[in-house]
Amino acid sequence: MSYTPIPIDREALTIMEAWESAAAAIGSNMFEGYKPTRRGIEIIRDYTTGKISFDAFIRAAVDKAYAQ
Repeated sequence: MSYTPIPIDREALTIMEAWESAAAAIGSNMFEGYKPTRRGIEIIRDYTTGKISFDAFIRAAVDKAYAQ
């Protein structure tokens, strides 16, 4: 596994916004019975940071890719 740095814009605090958005999404779904998996958190993270599109996010949900 290679090292991939996380880009941080210290003025815009982009990493904090992404983290807070992902944490809120995970937390609200846990109240409804969602049990987070590593893959599920990666999918949410990737969507909130713009790494994957909304369509890819929905496809992952329909395919239940988060359960892996």
